[in-house]
Amino acid sequence: MEQLITIKELISQGDVTQALEQLDQLLESDFSAKDVVYYLRGNAYRKQGNWQQALNNYQYAMDLNPESPAREARRMVMDILNFYNKDMYNQ
Repeated sequence: MEQLITIKELISQGDVTQALEQLDQLLESDFSAKDVVYYLRGNAYRKQGNWQQALNNYQYAMDLNPESPAREARRMVMDILNFYNKDMYNQ
């Protein structure tokens, strides 16, 4: 779908706010591939550094489609957070 291509470009260019607005509109519509929308929302939030929202959206995508690329993206975010937050576990 062409709109998804546009949204991916917005995310890669750093225009996350615009991308999220369009993704939210897709979620409110009858768009069938909601797992893809949640995956892209996760990518947008990850680009912002909003790790919790990224993880939440990847989880929503995986709930809808266990084969979603969100599974790998979520694992990568967890690896990043575990690497940078090692001290959290040593308190």
